[in-house]
Amino acid sequence: MQRVAAGDETAASELYDRFGGLVFRGSRQLLPSDAEAEDAVQEVFLRLWKTAERFDPNRAKLVTWVMLLTRRHVIDRIRRSAVRPRTTEMKASNEGFQEGNESKLVAKERFTKLQRSLALLPELQRSVIERSYLQGFTLREVSIQLEVPLGTVKSALSRGLARLRSNANEDLPDSTASQRNIGANMNKRTQP
Repeated sequence: MQRVAAGDETAASELYDRFGGLVFRGSRQLLPSDAEAEDAVQEVFLRLWKTAERFDPNRAKLVTWVMLLTRRHVIDRIRRSAVRPRTTEMKASNEGFQEGNESKLVAKERFTKLQRSLALLPELQRSVIERSYLQGFTLREVSIQLEVPLGTVKSALSRGLARLRSNANEDLPDSTASQRNIGANMNKRTQP
């Protein structure tokens, strides 16, 4: 990071090669499309370039700092987009069923399903997920806010996310769900 802070473009390229895929995956988990995630990756690496001198290896590992910056940036991006007023309303004609708008409808439907699934979670799991993913708090901050041990917060997050995944898989058509299960089983076999 010292080389990046000094303006070394080769070091910045190496940083991108090392963390670009990880930043994309982290962004894509929270953003509705690949295009938005790609934009977020560019913005994150620009921010890394501009703030490289702030990195302190005594406080965190490089990967931790990069992912924290990514998470904060993506959450800010989501918040900004939620605040923006809509400039056009969907017309009642067939325009709502064109390809571009269809993906928006699918994303809106997925978000509605997510909200319903969140509402079904136990209070602690829902609160931990909302505070950590939607409000941007660290798990330690959530632990302090809820006055619950950090280990309990981590367990609640893990169980809540597992329930959300399970609910999402139930909503998938049979062929898609079985393909995911096959892929998950293959990943388990390839891991040591």
